[in-house]
Amino acid sequence: MKQNKLTAIVCIILFFVYGNCQAQTTTSPGLLTIKKAIENTNALYFSLFEKKDGAIVNLYTDDACLLSPNMPPISGKKALKKDFEDTFSDGKVKGVKFQTSNIYGDGNEYVTEEGTWQVFEPSGKLLDDGKYLKLWKLTKTGWKIFRDSFNSNHKSK
Repeated sequence: MKQNKLTAIVCIILFFVYGNCQAQTTTSPGLLTIKKAIENTNALYFSLFEKKDGAIVNLYTDDACLLSPNMPPISGKKALKKDFEDTFSDGKVKGVKFQTSNIYGDGNEYVTEEGTWQVFEPSGKLLDDGKYLKLWKLTKTGWKIFRDSFNSNHKSK
């Protein structure tokens, strides 16, 4: 009898835990809409990056933070703008591409985007690739990047 009760309790707990995990993935209708908005913003990001357009910082919140590997965090739009200007003037990178794998969260104020990225040389050759997590924040003007963290799939040279 005790064994049956214990088994029933474990099954009920697993049902609720599994149900809560499933409710917070891209499959919910609200998150599918948010995923589409994020993919549209990412497409704009690619375009602005390729044009070396400083307006790219407007895709970030005012208090955004870029968490790049092997360097201190870059915080705020002013610092982000300088970082993009330095990248653009360096001339080593022509374009970037993100592929969203999943969106997590409740969609009320924040969502997390998980995916992979690629960076290309001016010749179009793949320079590097890796994975990322972005924390998006809902603002008065829509979803914007609040935290941006990424790393390479390859060892540092």
